[in-house]
Amino acid sequence: MTAIAKIPDEVLSVLERLHKVFKEKGLKLSVAESCTGGLISHYITALSGASLFFEGGAVTYSASLKEKILGVKAQTIAKYGVISKETASEMAEGVQRLTGSDYALATTGNLGPDVLENKDKGLVYLAVRALDKTYTRELKLSGERGENKEKAAIEALKFLIEIINPQLLLRHQEV
Repeated sequence: MTAIAKIPDEVLSVLERLHKVFKEKGLKLSVAESCTGGLISHYITALSGASLFFEGGAVTYSASLKEKILGVKAQTIAKYGVISKETASEMAEGVQRLTGSDYALATTGNLGPDVLENKDKGLVYLAVRALDKTYTRELKLSGERGENKEKAAIEALKFLIEIINPQLLLRHQEV
């Protein structure tokens, strides 16, 4: 597989595994990104062959687009905030509904530099919709904004790979 320039080696390794798993199992993937701003989609499509499994994604940065496009409930945002595992879960479920994919990945969080919704810089929530179950993970990142964005994107891809591997399912919290 060949990749475009400037994709870190660690990311390439994860992407190669992701491409292999999705192609071998004949699975479809979609993404809903907020704080990662399309970086996950960029990474997935950096390697040739992504069109065999990647349905697409939505960058829903605002709360209103999370509601309008992905179907995140206004009540969820009012109660838990945009930066929450509940919102991440509904984002993943919404993009899966939109695309009909087998798996969906979502990210939402505060990359910094300021506190948002009374939530510290570096707090990120990931969600993976795996067929009919949703799993979440909380990250507490300590870098600058750009570093946090890259770390959130790669951790989301790693989380997706872990969820696909059935032996690791028990390690994750089901929502």
